[in-house]
Amino acid sequence: MKEILFIRNNIDKWRSVEELIDNVNFEMPDRLAEAYTDLTADLAFAQTHYPHSRITIYLNNLSSSLHNELYRNKREKWSRVLTFWTQEVPDVMWKERRLLLISFLIFMVSVLIGVLSTLGDASFPRLILGDGYMDMTLENIAKGKPMGVYGSEEESVMFLGITLNNIMVSFNIFVSGVLTSFMPGYQLFQNGIMVGCFDTFFYQHGLLGESLLATMLHGTLELSAIVVAGAAGLAMGNGWLFPGTYSRIVSFQRGAKRGMKIVVGTVPLFILAGFIESFITRHTEINDFVRLTVILLSLCFVIFYFIYLPYKRNHYKHASRKT
Repeated sequence: MKEILFIRNNIDKWRSVEELIDNVNFEMPDRLAEAYTDLTADLAFAQTHYPHSRITIYLNNLSSSLHNELYRNKREKWSRVLTFWTQEVPDVMWKERRLLLISFLIFMVSVLIGVLSTLGDASFPRLILGDGYMDMTLENIAKGKPMGVYGSEEESVMFLGITLNNIMVSFNIFVSGVLTSFMPGYQLFQNGIMVGCFDTFFYQHGLLGESLLATMLHGTLELSAIVVAGAAGLAMGNGWLFPGTYSRIVSFQRGAKRGMKIVVGTVPLFILAGFIESFITRHTEINDFVRLTVILLSLCFVIFYFIYLPYKRNHYKHASRKT
């Protein structure tokens, strides 16, 4: 069919769609759905036969406008709150499982570099952690309270500050994916270096056991969430670098959407980690067995939610398709 004939046969229908869009709040849902179906069919025909024509651009814009009006005021069911955490986050974690592994490896390698650098140069932690923090920690060690920094503020104030800071750190790692995958990797590297320096410093003062029991009480959740946020940043960054069969902008949008779900999934972990750090970590007199139990339970939860549950759901889906 010639383009002019295609336009002549359908122009009245398209004009009626424009009127529908202008009065979308007064139209029946069935009418809108039927109009959208017809319009997308015309768009598909135009994209096939007149891919570079103005009419194709017109129909694409018209379809987008109708689509936006259809879904702009769509109400999400309350069950979406539950399914987001139980289905959507695990599913996107499964899709990005390789990036989660890469994020974990970057972090662990940087921790190792922090450890080796501190062992090789005792002044290295001052370069990474700062003179003020190091002097305060040495003073606390001299007083017999090596973890005294965790009791330096009022609990509720500390909880709010730490939680907001950690959430901002995770979102910064994610947003840095705009600058490709290298920036999230670099931020993971920085955080890993700090952890390696911190633990090695306490090891050099014979306090590694106490340091790990105190810091990993909240750090198991906190550091795990940072690694997961790193995977979110890598997902968005890879959208720029590896678009595949999609256009670069579409690939970026898809990566950003997956990454946003991942990073939002870390927020409860940061809240819980902030609560533990502010209200519990300061109590170093708590029985070591109790602290170790909390650490192991936190680790089990992270493994279950970010690794086992995504695998289980994926395995279940494949089994359902086969049957």
